[in-house]
Amino acid sequence: MEFGRLITAMVTPFDSEGNIDWSTTEKLLERLIVDQQSDSIVVAGTTGESPTLTHEEKLELFSFAVKQANGRVKIIAGTGSNNTRASIELSREAEQCGVDGLLLVAPYYNKPSQEGLYLHFKSIAESTKLPVMLYNVEGRTGVNISAQTTLRLAELPNVVATKDCANLEQLTAIAAGAPEGFRIYSGDDSAALPAMAVGAYGIVSVASHIVGKEMKDMINSYVSGDVVKAAKLHQELSPVFKGLFHCPHPTPNPVPVKHALSLVGLPVGSVRLPLAPITPDEASFVASLKPIKDQLQ
Repeated sequence: MEFGRLITAMVTPFDSEGNIDWSTTEKLLERLIVDQQSDSIVVAGTTGESPTLTHEEKLELFSFAVKQANGRVKIIAGTGSNNTRASIELSREAEQCGVDGLLLVAPYYNKPSQEGLYLHFKSIAESTKLPVMLYNVEGRTGVNISAQTTLRLAELPNVVATKDCANLEQLTAIAAGAPEGFRIYSGDDSAALPAMAVGAYGIVSVASHIVGKEMKDMINSYVSGDVVKAAKLHQELSPVFKGLFHCPHPTPNPVPVKHALSLVGLPVGSVRLPLAPITPDEASFVASLKPIKDQLQ
């Protein structure tokens, strides 16, 4: 399964009552596919506020995205949790919805050992025929999937990739030991280009909601050997990469990017509690970011 180099972790649009806004979800998918040049889209991941989506809402989102994409991009379902049995059930149901792959976040809060992590992911992967992308984000989960555990899991036939937010040293170790065809994706927009320099294949991005075309240009420039152009694009995009997470202080994703989308003409609503709506200061900072100012409507 080829997921491509630019994968967008999609926000979930909500209406004024906090319910999923299906009309805006359709428009957002079209924006990501046509305008922002995503190769694949993660639905109901962390950026999609998966912890506050119900089981039924997730399944509706999977089916809706598959139908709307109509084969133009791959749809990757966020089915990971800290409950192995629940993740197996959701993964099997996602497969029935027609998704192209699964994103499995490391189990949060329960802090399993490396052997527990291995057995958790192995059990889910073996429950489905779909290709699996691991998701390592210690800052949110409290546990790091080590390079050694990632490489053990990479030997499973349908564990085909990892989205990793670890440091470049860990990404380098994974790249050095990974079997042929195993893909490494940076989970941090700011680290996309540096990660590719040590062996990553691409990025699972938040900023691509806003600057997907520019990110695709950066990636393609690097892959084609024009490192100078890629570096220049990275430098130009760096303020928006940082600004969507620090506006001007650390602000939980997807609060800033949802506001950014509203500024550029696609109001996707606010966030669900326990995330809090954007503050006036944060909103002003997001509006000041050059790539967003350039698209203001």
